[in-house]
Amino acid sequence: MKTAIACLGLLLSSTLDAIEVEYSDHVFVPGHQSLQYWLLPSPVPTPADNPQTSEKIALGKMLFFDPRLSGDSNMSCATCHNPMLAWSDSQSVALGYRSQKLTRATPPIINVAYNHLQMWDGRLRTLEEQALAPMEAQLEMHANLDEKIALLQSIEGYVEAFSLAFPDEAISKQTMAKAIASFERTVISDSSNFDAWVKGDKNALTRVEIEGFKLFINPQKGNCSVCHSAPNFTDDGFHNIGLASFGDKHPDLGRYKQRPLNLMKGAFKTPTLRDVALSAPFFHDGSAATLTQVVKHYSDGGVVKTNLSPNFKANQLSEDEISAIVAFLNALTSPHEPIQLPKLPQ
Repeated sequence: MKTAIACLGLLLSSTLDAIEVEYSDHVFVPGHQSLQYWLLPSPVPTPADNPQTSEKIALGKMLFFDPRLSGDSNMSCATCHNPMLAWSDSQSVALGYRSQKLTRATPPIINVAYNHLQMWDGRLRTLEEQALAPMEAQLEMHANLDEKIALLQSIEGYVEAFSLAFPDEAISKQTMAKAIASFERTVISDSSNFDAWVKGDKNALTRVEIEGFKLFINPQKGNCSVCHSAPNFTDDGFHNIGLASFGDKHPDLGRYKQRPLNLMKGAFKTPTLRDVALSAPFFHDGSAATLTQVVKHYSDGGVVKTNLSPNFKANQLSEDEISAIVAFLNALTSPHEPIQLPKLPQ
């Protein structure tokens, strides 16, 4: 039985090419070749028309943290994607323009460089498209981008930064998006204890964490990797996972609004699990406070049973098995250097 639709690209290129891996093919020995497909490729994927440069990253960082780019000039990208909160906000659902409650949790931007589609419902294809969408959304940052471009053109420091990053281009929506996307591609988690163990450090994982990994990829047990597949712990797919909120009178239909297929009703994008221990609460509706609640939800087979993803099955894990999987999930946290906030041009 196949245990995962995994991705192997680490040794070949920066692209993620899907392969299938048998559970029985794994040898759970640190550094073994059968485990190497769990390592993320490097460098991160970048589009041909927006290669990474230090100048774009520096500019993108300023734009990401600048609250003047919102409608009320009091909210930046970092307000919701806060680096002190694992690039999210710790809220069950995001707070938008004038602190209005939105309908979905803020997804962390960790490893979004590897996504094939962006947002919970996958409505945006590229990171460049995603970079400006929340700014323009009336319920989110509520910004008039034409006015914001005029603002940037009036600030000497920004004029200079754009000139360095895009010597032959004007300050525009396109160059703003490219710069912010370039910065977001630097937010990477790829050096967890699990990664060290895969590379051969026999002391990187505990016995319980290794047992949790085995359960995680075992299709007869956790079966987690059927969706949270290698190397970024996501299949970039969309699944209805039986959350209680799907039983609401008017539930959030998720991906269905983009692709009106019955299977997509209540389906949301599989998030990466890298650094997941830092980003509570969990699920697109923020309904789980702890990782134990998350794993137990899957073990129990969900709450609302209609329109469940075909990948979803109750597995009736024991308390010890749930604890082992949670221990493994905690081992997916990478150490990060403290981020230095940019000095914004005045």
